[in-house]
Amino acid sequence: MATDVLTYSLEGTTAIVRMDDGKANALSETMIDSLLEALARAEKEASAMVLTGRPDRFCAGFDLRVMMQSPDAAKALLTRGSDLLMKLYAAKVPLVIACTGHALAGGALVLLTGDVRIGAEGAYRIGLNEVSIGMPVPVLAMELARDRITPAELTRATLLAQIYDPAAAAKVGYLDATAAADAVLDLAKAEATRLAGLARPAFEATKTRLRGKTIDHIRATLADDMKSLMTPTA
Repeated sequence: MATDVLTYSLEGTTAIVRMDDGKANALSETMIDSLLEALARAEKEASAMVLTGRPDRFCAGFDLRVMMQSPDAAKALLTRGSDLLMKLYAAKVPLVIACTGHALAGGALVLLTGDVRIGAEGAYRIGLNEVSIGMPVPVLAMELARDRITPAELTRATLLAQIYDPAAAAKVGYLDATAAADAVLDLAKAEATRLAGLARPAFEATKTRLRGKTIDHIRATLADDMKSLMTPTA
């Protein structure tokens, strides 16, 4: 499977999904649809999945060209992207993320969905920058951050729009570990191979117990939150 923005391959029992739009790997409509298709395929034919990006760029977040078109266009993209994030967070196979570079806003949220996140060492920026660009942090982002970011750092990571380098991101919860850029993907594959040995029914049931309430809350509040985000404030 290959699209203009993504490639999918199967190595043994591990699905390898690489985002590469030749730019910053924005969450465009095409990228979102391609990721949803890749995840669905991985859940059918693989025992684990590795999600990675292109050199120096993991994911830049939602496509600003679409976000600036109109409130309706922005709402549609955010709604579709929210569905992707929830499905990644609830993935039926272990999801290992090899973060190859910058991961801001929606890109940082993709990181928060992973079961294991390994980041490339380097001068990369990771975090939720919404407040710094004049946008409230959506309920979706807040709840994912609340679930994965260390409690002592949650205010800085959300309300104060703190951006982290990979080493700091590993300390606060965006990443689980860091490694040299040329080793990140191999380490992620090795971890996926290890996790593929987990009993799948037990894995799925435990993930539902661990994340189900958060996912249900996000989905239940999504429509009202989208209305709030799209309503200009004085």
